[in-house]
Amino acid sequence: MSGEYRTKALLIAVSEDPIPVQACINRLAPEFLCFVVSESRKGSIETEVQPAITTMPQRWDWIFAEESESFTAVHQTLTRSLPEMLKTWGLQPGELVVDFSRTTPAIAAAMVLACRPWMSQVVGLTAPGSGTGKPALPVLSGVEGSDVIEAGDRAFAWQEGNPWNEEAVPARQEAALLFNQGGFSSAAKRFRRIESLVGGSLKPLYHGLADLADGYAAWESFKYRDAWDKLKTAHKALELASVWDGPAGMSSLLSRVKHNLKFLESIVMDPDDVKLPVAHDLLAHAKRRAGEQQIDSALQLLLRALEAYAQYHLWKQYRIKSWDVQVDQLPKDLQEACRTCYSSDVDGKFHLPLHAQFRALSGLGHPMGQTFVNEWTKLKTLWDAAHQSVLGHGFHTTKADRFHQFYAAAIKLTNVTDSNLPVFPKMTL
Repeated sequence: MSGEYRTKALLIAVSEDPIPVQACINRLAPEFLCFVVSESRKGSIETEVQPAITTMPQRWDWIFAEESESFTAVHQTLTRSLPEMLKTWGLQPGELVVDFSRTTPAIAAAMVLACRPWMSQVVGLTAPGSGTGKPALPVLSGVEGSDVIEAGDRAFAWQEGNPWNEEAVPARQEAALLFNQGGFSSAAKRFRRIESLVGGSLKPLYHGLADLADGYAAWESFKYRDAWDKLKTAHKALELASVWDGPAGMSSLLSRVKHNLKFLESIVMDPDDVKLPVAHDLLAHAKRRAGEQQIDSALQLLLRALEAYAQYHLWKQYRIKSWDVQVDQLPKDLQEACRTCYSSDVDGKFHLPLHAQFRALSGLGHPMGQTFVNEWTKLKTLWDAAHQSVLGHGFHTTKADRFHQFYAAAIKLTNVTDSNLPVFPKMTL
């Protein structure tokens, strides 16, 4: 750590020797400082430590913990005092540095556990080869390095490390599981939290993963432009992170994201109001909802996907807008029904419902419309199930097999293959 860098907050355990405490505080120059100390030593800190501080903190505080072998007692003391104090300081995750290098193992372990949600750095000063018998950084793994600093006429070995650099691996696997289950916003929050806690060299990886999850969250909300922008940024960041020994599974993840970016580009860059890729996306969205056992939602998405396909073909080949129909564009056998049944009493526009859209396509000679009319007797039961569901117009909970039957019929009707549909990636980190 550079002497010019000012640490946000330092929690330091104090023993009999004030010199290492002075040296640690002066090296880090914390804005906020808290001593973990027995109450009997408070006076010695005020006379021996505080006068030697070269850059005074904005505020300091105390947590009184008697030196004992009882981890439980010390932990209770810390967990009752620490959260409120850090909240008062306005501390964010990752802004707390902890020094427990010269205290008892019980206090050191309690400090690590109690500070875990905020701590991003563990530091310590030890006398090189002192033989004190006390570990330099108890329960610390991944010590990043050491150097020698002088305090008065004494030399100390400075050590620092970030336990989160190792803990990030299982934490990111939990976030990846949320992502794979469709909890994109929750996964993004987890990745951002990990980003705030890990060391600087690892932050770009977790920032990229958080952006990736945010991108797919936007996609799930049909915010195609936002999703495209986020995924482009995330793809570049993760591509760079993977060069520097990124986690296993990154190449397959990036490959799928690249395919998804092409799909999103086909939507975003298409100036037409009616877009075939949106219909593909709705069908894929319905399939994902069914995989999550959200059957009623999946059915309504499936109906909307069918409408999007019908709207696309009506517009692309016949320049018919289903939401603003010119009656004379329709087959003659539909024109009277359109005039009498499908007009709005507000703006006078004619709007074709989904069933009528397929009938119009059939009358105009389109294969999809003709297949719909020919298969209608088989489709009607499935159609009714969708309309009678809770999210349709009824009060029935629909079983999964109804969706799968309807989905298979929709695939046959639209003549769509799986290669047309976007597939979201699975994270294996």
